[in-house]
This record gives sequence, structure tokens and C-alpha cells, in this order.
Amino acid sequence: MTDNAPYSGLEPGIIMDAVEQANFQCNGQLLALNSYENRVYQVGIEDEKPVIAKFYRPHRWSDEAILEEHSYSLALQQAEVPVVAPLQNDNGETLLTYAGFRYALFPRQGGHWPELDMDDNLTRIGRFLARIHMLGSAQVFEHRPTLTVQAFGNDSYQYLLEHGFLPPELEHTYRSVVEDVLLRVNNLWQAAGNVRNIRLHGDCHPGNILWTDDGPHFVDLDDTRMGPAIQDLWMLLSGDRHEMEQQLSEVLKGYVEFMDFNPAELNLIEALRTLRMIHYAAWLARRWGDPAFLQAFPWFNTQRYWEDHILQLREQMATMEEPVLNWI
Repeated sequence: MTDNAPYSGLEPGIIMDAVEQANFQCNGQLLALNSYENRVYQVGIEDEKPVIAKFYRPHRWSDEAILEEHSYSLALQQAEVPVVAPLQNDNGETLLTYAGFRYALFPRQGGHWPELDMDDNLTRIGRFLARIHMLGSAQVFEHRPTLTVQAFGNDSYQYLLEHGFLPPELEHTYRSVVEDVLLRVNNLWQAAGNVRNIRLHGDCHPGNILWTDDGPHFVDLDDTRMGPAIQDLWMLLSGDRHEMEQQLSEVLKGYVEFMDFNPAELNLIEALRTLRMIHYAAWLARRWGDPAFLQAFPWFNTQRYWEDHILQLREQMATMEEPVLNWI
């Protein structure tokens, strides 16, 4: 097992043996789920519902960081927030090891993407996000990172340049555009003032919210970290300015029933979107030695990709010059 092929030894027999080590009897059914950072499988269990087995990418998180994620998820579950938390074995352990892999098991949660064009759905999501943040603000992470401009912005674009991902003829343009963009990001951060960092879901896009007849269920806290509350809200917004303002108002209508919201954080919406774009490119680059990424993202690291990326960053620069969204 190498950094360039971190899951080369993760064969079906290993996966099922790992699950059976946790006192489940597999029935031989195995389904790979859509995950690239980690490897995630639905594993059939004799006379019971399937379980979800997540095998953590080697070297990404420390054991302590993973256990903080698990502890946060379990605390949310205990507080009756609909978060899918890891299963505990007979010894109360959630982080397990087998054949050199670290893994955790989760109950299977059905559902579909939320229909965000329905205002009441956004309000309900806002209520639960507030409850996540209420518990999240009660203490801090000691082993998990904080969302910063340095980590998501500066470190990301410097990695891309230092490791030669940009075509030589685009390097100067890319550097110039990113530096201009990050200057504006920093200005927006200063405009927001003294923003409080709390424990977050961290990656609360619609794909990480499963909707059932009972409402939303939040999954995959793998990117949980410290950061501003608006990080868990802005990815629910899409469309033109008017549409996003309406969506924001519906989310916050539910949110403020349980948690105060600092309006100054609205300055960070487009700044955070920009940081996500830069960080995403670097995330793909950092994983480019993994064969699964080469197969899943064949368009990455092409001339066309970098030209489009630079254009998108220029468009973001213009967007960040516009007034911040209003909370109607």
C-alpha cells in the first residue's frame, strides 16, 4: 500500500472480514458507494439491514481527529439531531482497524436529495443546522483544523504551483488572478469583523443531506472542523441574487429559532465560495496519484480545465465586488 495507491490492498475479502470482525455476519453482498476521499461500501448482513463501512484514507487524519469527529456525531445523535453517527462495537469503540486499514461502520440511511425549491424544507434544514451549531459552540476541537484563508487559499494555490500542475504559459496569469482574488477574500474577512469559529458539519452541501418522510438526515462529517457558522449555510444557496436571498431568508428563518446569527458573516459567503474553488483544485491535485481520481476526474489537469478555472476565479472577483446578500 503506497500513497499513490492507498487502497490497492482493499479487496472484497478484506472489507467483509473487517465487518465481521465487528460481530456482523456478511451475506456476500457488497456495493461500492460514490466516495473518493475515503472508500465507502454498503455491506449486506445476514437477516439484518446492510451496514456502511468507511475505510479512511491513510495519513489524512490522525486517530485523534477521527475520534473527535465520531464523538461530535454521537453527541449530536444523543441530542436527537438527525445525524448519522458511527456504530460502536461491544467495547464502545468506533474507530476500528483491520489489515492495516482504519475504518468505521455506520447504519445505512435511506433518503434522497432535499428539494430546496420548497421553502419549508429550507426552514427545517435551518432549524437542524442551528441545533448542530448549538452543540458545536459548546466546546472546541483540539485535533481538527480551522477553516482559514491560509489553509484553503494560500496553501492550496501554492501547492498547485510548486508541484507543476499549471501549464507553464498559464502560471503567471494564475498566480496574478489568485493573489488578486485572495486579497478580496481577506478584505471580506476583515469586513466581517470578529467572527466566531465553532464546530461545524463543514461540508453541508445538498448531497450530504438525505431527505425522508421524517425530514433531513445529515451524513458524512468527515470534513467537520472549526469555522464560521455561515460555512454550513451558504452551500444551500443557488441561482441568481434574488433567488439566493430568498433561500437564505428561509434557512435563517428556521436557524434563528434556536441560534443567534451574526449578520456580518454574510460578508463571507462569496469569500468562502472562492476558497472552496481554489481548495477543490488543490484537493484533486493532491490525490492525482490515486488511480480512482484519474478515472473519475479525467477532465482535471488539462489545458481547458485550467483556462476555465482561471475564468471562474475572475468571475468570482467580480461577484465579490458586489454588495453582500441581504437577509430579507
